[in-house]
Amino acid sequence: MSELATFDYYACHSALSDPGDHAALIGSLPLDIPDLCRILQGLLIHEAWIERQGIDPAAFSGQSRATLPVSERLDQLLAIDARPLATARPGESRALTTCRDFALMLCAVLRQHAVPARVRCGFSTYFSGHPYHDHWVCEYWALDERRWVLVDAELDEPHRNHLKFDFEPTDVPRTAFITGIEAWKRCRTGALDPAQLGHGTTTGLFFARVNLARDLLALAKSETSPWDRWRTAREPHLVPNASALSLCDAIAQRGEEGAVEIAPSLSVPPWP
Repeated sequence: MSELATFDYYACHSALSDPGDHAALIGSLPLDIPDLCRILQGLLIHEAWIERQGIDPAAFSGQSRATLPVSERLDQLLAIDARPLATARPGESRALTTCRDFALMLCAVLRQHAVPARVRCGFSTYFSGHPYHDHWVCEYWALDERRWVLVDAELDEPHRNHLKFDFEPTDVPRTAFITGIEAWKRCRTGALDPAQLGHGTTTGLFFARVNLARDLLALAKSETSPWDRWRTAREPHLVPNASALSLCDAIAQRGEEGAVEIAPSLSVPPWP
C-alpha cells in the first residue's frame, strides 16, 4: 500500500475495534493520549494486577479474560456502571481484561477520531518473568512527528511504582517493546536469545513464531486469531521444523508492508 493508503486503512475500524452503537460515546472522549490512557485505566483492570492493587478477585466472578470486541466491551462497562466513560470506576467496578484490551480500546478511540492506529503484539522488557515478556500495545501515527508512536495504556501509577520503568507510557521506546516481527528477526540473527522471551513456562522460537503471526495479523486488523490458542500446543509443535523456520523467515522479511497480503496464510494455527 502507498503511505496515504496505509494511513487511511489504519484510520478505519476493524471488526473488533468497531464500537457499533457506541460510536458517539467514544467519539466524545478527548483526543489526548495521556487523558485517554487515564480514562481507560479507570475502566479496565488487568487480571494479573487485581490482588496487587488490593482488590478482591471475587469482585470479578463470572467475568472472562477473553478479549471482547469493543462494542461488547462497552456494553459490559455500561452494564457495570452507567456513568460517563470519563468517570473513573473503583477497582471492583472495572472490567477484567488483559493488555490486549487496553491496546484495542485505545486503538478504537483513536480510529473513531480518524487517527491511524493499530494494535501490536510483541515483547516488553519492563515486566517481570522474562527479559522479553509477551505483551500487546497500541501504535498511532503522530502526524507532526512523522512517526509511529507506541503507547502502553495499561501502565498506570501502580505499575510505575512496582515496575520502576523510566519512560513515559505514552511514548514507549523501541528498546522497551519490540514487535513480533522484530523479535523473530533478532532471534534468527542471534541478536536475541529465544529463551529470553515468552509467557509463563512457554518460551523460545515457538513463542517467537506465535507473536510473529499475531503481530502480522494485528497489522492486518485481525486482533485475535487461532494463534491465540498457543496454550494448547504440545510436542512436537513446540519446536518449529525447518519448513516452519523458512516460512517465518520469509514473512518476517516482508514485514509490516506485507502484513495484509500475508494474513490469510496465517489463519490456521501452527498445530493440528
